[in-house]
Amino acid sequence: MRKLSAFNLMALLLGFAFLYLPIVILVIYSFNASSLVAVWGGWSTHWYAELAKDAPLIDAAFISIRLALVSATAATILGTCAAVALTRYGRFHGRSLLGAMIYASLVLPDIITGLSLLLVFVAFSIDRGFWTVAVAHTTLAMCFVAVVVQARLIDFDMELEEAAMDLGATPLRTFVAVTLPLILPAVAAGWLLAFALSLDDLVIASFTTGPGATTLPIRIYSAVRLGVKPEMNAVCSIMVGVVGIAVIAASLLAKFNPARRKRAQF
Repeated sequence: MRKLSAFNLMALLLGFAFLYLPIVILVIYSFNASSLVAVWGGWSTHWYAELAKDAPLIDAAFISIRLALVSATAATILGTCAAVALTRYGRFHGRSLLGAMIYASLVLPDIITGLSLLLVFVAFSIDRGFWTVAVAHTTLAMCFVAVVVQARLIDFDMELEEAAMDLGATPLRTFVAVTLPLILPAVAAGWLLAFALSLDDLVIASFTTGPGATTLPIRIYSAVRLGVKPEMNAVCSIMVGVVGIAVIAASLLAKFNPARRKRAQF
């Protein structure tokens, strides 16, 4: 095993500081007793208590969580189907177009995606609200899910599926009983990525939202434009904690996956 040199250690520490120091400062200042965001006034949980009284902010948080759950689930199903189609069905008519459309959505600016979806909703006279934002987030996230799952399916051992079908399993039964359990970590990773993208989105949601569907990022952005309130630090710290717990839970599930432990035994 190679020793960790002083240069590598310094680079590692600088990398972690660059990524996580702003988040640590945010969490620390969420316990600031002062009403001035940039002035430290001692430790206090006062702003978390004030946050519990802010009904519009709490409503926006629940709307964002519901949107993230709905859009992440829909994006995972559609993205997994797209990945299976791209890797299992060879050179079908329109395959190149489907792949190009998936990869194009990854690099298009959010403002273009949001504006194009807005024009679609206006053209079909669809009232904007919760479900238009959910459709927009699903459109955004399914491309990321498709790429993640496709990367796992490319290295998948096809002989396992062939053995199942030789034993009489239908293609659907083979996918449910053999393929899906083995690619489940990639599917779960795609779901978590889609959930995070929906929870974080501001630009696309601002184009496609309507009355009664104000998400938490929109609410925070609207409040920050008038001045940063200490409650913003508290709500952002709670979001960091929720995302951190989800990432740790996903890591533990992947670590203690029965299929993975069986492969490790062999």
